[in-house]
Amino acid sequence: MVLSRRGSGSITLPSGQTMTIHTRTHEEEDLPHATKKTMADHLRKYDSLFTLTPQRMRMVVEAFKDTLELGLQKPQQPMIPTYVFGWPTGTEIGDFLAVDLGGTNLRVCLVNLQGEGKFEITQAKYRLTEEQKQDDGQKLFDFCAECLKTFVDTNLADDNGELSLRPGETLPLGFTFSYPCSQERIDHGVLIRWTKGFGAPNTEGRDVAEMFRQSLAKYKLPIALTALINDTTGTLIASHYVNPRTKIAVIFGTGCNAAYMEKVGDIEKIKSLGIDEDAEMAINCEWGAFDSFEHEHLPRTKYDIIVDETSNKPGEQAFEKLISGRYLGEILRLVICELIDEGVLFLGQETYKLEIPYVFETAFLSLMESDPTDELLMIIGIFTHFFAVETTLAERQFFRALAKLIGRRAARLSACGIAAIVSKMGYLDEGCSVGADGSLYNKYPGFADRVHEGLQDIFGDKGKNIVTYHAEDGSGVGSAIIAAMTKLRKDVGLYNHV
Repeated sequence: MVLSRRGSGSITLPSGQTMTIHTRTHEEEDLPHATKKTMADHLRKYDSLFTLTPQRMRMVVEAFKDTLELGLQKPQQPMIPTYVFGWPTGTEIGDFLAVDLGGTNLRVCLVNLQGEGKFEITQAKYRLTEEQKQDDGQKLFDFCAECLKTFVDTNLADDNGELSLRPGETLPLGFTFSYPCSQERIDHGVLIRWTKGFGAPNTEGRDVAEMFRQSLAKYKLPIALTALINDTTGTLIASHYVNPRTKIAVIFGTGCNAAYMEKVGDIEKIKSLGIDEDAEMAINCEWGAFDSFEHEHLPRTKYDIIVDETSNKPGEQAFEKLISGRYLGEILRLVICELIDEGVLFLGQETYKLEIPYVFETAFLSLMESDPTDELLMIIGIFTHFFAVETTLAERQFFRALAKLIGRRAARLSACGIAAIVSKMGYLDEGCSVGADGSLYNKYPGFADRVHEGLQDIFGDKGKNIVTYHAEDGSGVGSAIIAAMTKLRKDVGLYNHV
C-alpha cells in the first residue's frame, strides 16, 4: 500500500489488484450528501446497538458456561468428545500426512515430527469453489482425494512414481474436517450439519470418514485415515506441542470454534464407554451454535436477525453469525442499505451494486479500519472501485467508525467465549495461554487487542493472566500430531474401541 497523507495514492485490494485513487472534492458538491451532523447522529444510534458493556458481557459468559456444562451431559448438544486423549508428549516422531478441509481452501500437508516441539512441514493449498461447496458430497471428497494423490505423487513418489512402502504398509493420515460431527471413535464422524456456507447434499447424517475412504480407494491411495478431527482440536494439540502453557484453542475465521481438555469423568455422555475417569480428552465445543434457536442471551440487532433469516441455515450458528469473518461485512452492508433506503446516503447515485448480499467483504472492514490517510483514501477506493459511488469525508469517517463498532463487538463476544471456558476450568488465577488461529484473529487490525481488553472487562486485572497468541498452521500440524498420537495409542492397545 502506497498512500500520501492526503491527495492521491495507490492501494492493494484483497483481490491483489493495485488501484490508483485521488481525492475528489469538487464532485462532492455536485451530488446531495449527508451532513457531518447527520452522520454523527446516526453513529450514536449504532454505537448503542453494537456496544457491549462489561455487565452484559458477564451475563453472556454465565449463560455460555451453563451451556458448556449442559453439553457435556446431553448427547444431542454440542461439546463433542474427540477421542483425542491427553497432550502430546514430544516423543511423537516420523512422517505423517494431513488433509485440512477448511471454509476456503483444501490444504494437504506432509509433516515430519522431530520431537521436543519441533517439526518440518511441506504443504500445498487448493482453492475450493462455491460450486464444489454446494455440489454432491461424494464429489467433494473425490476432489480431496484427487488433490491428495497429486500431492503424494509430487512429494513422496520416486522417479518411477512409486512410493517406498513395505507390502501392506499404509501412510497414516489425519483428516481435519472443520464442521460439526458426532463421533463414537476417532476415525469415524457423522456430519451433524454443514457450516461456513457449505451445503453439499447427501452428506449430513453420513459418516464423512467413510465417504473419504471411498474416494481414497477410488484413487488407489495406500493411505489409512487414522484420525478425523476438527480444526480447533488440531490447533489445541499443535499449540500445546510448541507451548505447553496452552490450555485452550480458538478459531476466529470464516467460522468460529474452541477446544480444550476435559476430565473424562466430567463428560457424562460417554461414561458408558468404560474409559478411565482420570484420563483427559479434548472437547470440540462447536460454540458457534451457542444460543441458537432460542436467542435468549446474545445481543442481536435487527441486522443480525436479517443475516440469520436469509442464511442457508436459519436459527442455527447464532454465535458464529455475530463474530465470524463470513458475516461482518454483510452486517455493515445491511446498515448502509438501510441508510440508503432512508434517503441518508448516496442520493442521486446508482447503488444497485451495494444491494447484492455478501458483496461487502469483511476484508473491506479491515482495510477501512487501517486506512492511515487524512482523506481516508482507502475507503474512497473501496466505494468507487467496487460500488461506483462517491463519498464525502464525513461519510467515510462514519463508515470507518461503523466498521470499528462491528469489529469490536465481534472481538468482545469472542472474549466471552474464552472467558466461559477459563471460568469453568478454573484457569484464571494461574493463567494460561490460548492458541488462536483464523483470518479474523490474524489479519483484522486490533482484533487480538480487543479480545484482551474484553477479558479484562470481564475479569478485571486478572484478565491479564489469559493471553492469546498466534498459532498459525495449527490444523495441519495438529492433525498430523493427532494421527501420530492415535497410532501410538492403538499400537499399545489402549482404548482400541474408540
